[in-house]
Amino acid sequence: MIQAPHSSSATGRDVELTSAMMDSNDLAVRAGSLTRLFNTIISVRASLQSFINGIYTGIFQSGDSQHSFVRNPIGRSTYTSSLRSSTMADVMIQTPPALQGPSEKERKYDRQLRLWAASGQAALESANILLVNSGAGTVGVETLKNLVLPGIGRFTIADPSVVGHEDLGVNFFVDDSWLGKSRAEASTNLLLELNPEVQGEWYPKSQDESFNLEGFLSNSPAFTIILYALPLPQDQVQLIQNYAQQHKIPTISVHSVGYYSYFKSTLPGTFPIVDTHPDEVATTDLRLLAPWPELTEFSRNMTKDIDTLDNHEHGHLPLVVVLLHYLEQWQQTHDGVYPTSYADKTAFRKTVSEAMRTDSPEGGEENFEEAIAAVMKHVVAPSLPSSLQQVFDYIHQDPEEIKSGFWIIAEAVKRFHFEHGRLPVPGGLPDMKAQSSVYIKLQNIYKDRARQDVNQVLETVRSIPSGEDVDPEQVELFCKNARFIKLINGLEDKTIKLDQVVEQQLANDEIAAVAGPEMPLSLVPLYLALLATSNTTTASADEIMAFISNNAPQAAENERYKKTAQEVERAAGGELHNISAVTGGMAAQEMIKIITKQYVPIDNTCIFDGIDSRCQVLRL
Repeated sequence: MIQAPHSSSATGRDVELTSAMMDSNDLAVRAGSLTRLFNTIISVRASLQSFINGIYTGIFQSGDSQHSFVRNPIGRSTYTSSLRSSTMADVMIQTPPALQGPSEKERKYDRQLRLWAASGQAALESANILLVNSGAGTVGVETLKNLVLPGIGRFTIADPSVVGHEDLGVNFFVDDSWLGKSRAEASTNLLLELNPEVQGEWYPKSQDESFNLEGFLSNSPAFTIILYALPLPQDQVQLIQNYAQQHKIPTISVHSVGYYSYFKSTLPGTFPIVDTHPDEVATTDLRLLAPWPELTEFSRNMTKDIDTLDNHEHGHLPLVVVLLHYLEQWQQTHDGVYPTSYADKTAFRKTVSEAMRTDSPEGGEENFEEAIAAVMKHVVAPSLPSSLQQVFDYIHQDPEEIKSGFWIIAEAVKRFHFEHGRLPVPGGLPDMKAQSSVYIKLQNIYKDRARQDVNQVLETVRSIPSGEDVDPEQVELFCKNARFIKLINGLEDKTIKLDQVVEQQLANDEIAAVAGPEMPLSLVPLYLALLATSNTTTASADEIMAFISNNAPQAAENERYKKTAQEVERAAGGELHNISAVTGGMAAQEMIKIITKQYVPIDNTCIFDGIDSRCQVLRL
């Protein structure tokens, strides 16, 4: 190799020559590396091809003798035409389908879909909501905000007010560019920026147009629910209530003044909730005191030699099998009676505990510990919950109501209960210590029983007039959640007098004064003070107390009521944004429950105290 001269007088040509020779040497080294890499790839390819050929040979020689496999001289694999077509078909069958990722909507609404599923989201997206706004106008818009974000279908704001300087400090959905213009239009446009998939309208369309709520309602499409913010003139409140009653539409009234607020829901007729989302543990119904033949046979087969089972098998008996085995023994020694009293259950639990083997390294058996813990909860006789009894006993005032799917299914389940003395099996099985194969068999026993019960209820549904149109999925959901169905406004709505409520709450306050913070004071004074200002923002403390005295004379001299009236007068109908935002969030949550018919809505009034940051729910 020619070395570059180290003399400082070296010519540029010498340097170029040296550089070129060094580049050539580097290229030679790289070429050698590439050659070795290429040879390695060829070797790996040959090994891989040989491995694949061996697999195919095993598959086709063992699966179908008519397929021929021939290796040609240069090491490549060739097949007959029949082999080639079969190979491709088998490969296609074994290839899993391409995974589909979540849609853009599923990603957008991921969290809420986990709460109310696709059915609830579909109900939201088809909802049409009306807000009749008034006063400071903040709490109504804040409620709508919490409905626009999860994706309601459309909304309309009916509000005759124009944006003033006082709105800029409390309403985040107006700005100074809207001063002197329609507050309904301003709020609608800024709300729509939160979710482009939602549609919004406002009324009146121009400031020259008079505000005619009756005409607007008569010319509008049907609304899913009406939200109205107080204070409103009494004639408008009455108009909304009459319209809602006529069209069987739920309404929510909301009122926020200073640190106090409340909202109240009014539901049309009966309002059943099937998908109440009870706790998963609470829904477990093992039917240990009413087992069916397949479950009994399964348990007996597993425990016929229970004393001679090795430790592994004994320690993997499912808790259902363990309890059924010792319940059967208990019956034999107690004249066929199950342990139902607390004393008997305690004795039975001791029996199960004594049967647990303690010679294991852990000093016990997890499956038996699970069985012991389940005695009090799951060793129970079948019963009819009071909420479902209320459904069964309900007397319909509206003859059309009985034709709805819910009431047809309820009648079918009622007949099922009368025939069998029990409700349909839900079919769920909790997690427990067991071998996987055994657990799956036990799980299938419960699922099969649930399917049989659902099918019987469905047959009854089909035999009832108008039952042929009932969705089988609704029948299955009803049977699964039968113990937790809730009927709001189910009983005949009796007039609740305010003086009776006040008298009861005053008595509770006397107890609370002694009990301390564990029993807080009633918030009824807040509700009555706000109720006194439902139609005006200028009521004085004396006028508020006069209203309270007329409706609840017992509270006329109560100091808490007087101080509350003074606080409401001081607020002069003004709203605090944080109080209205919290109230709007709670009201929107209740509206979502009503729209989706999932979870249990309040019944029927929620009062919020922003000073103590607490609320109280009462039926008023």
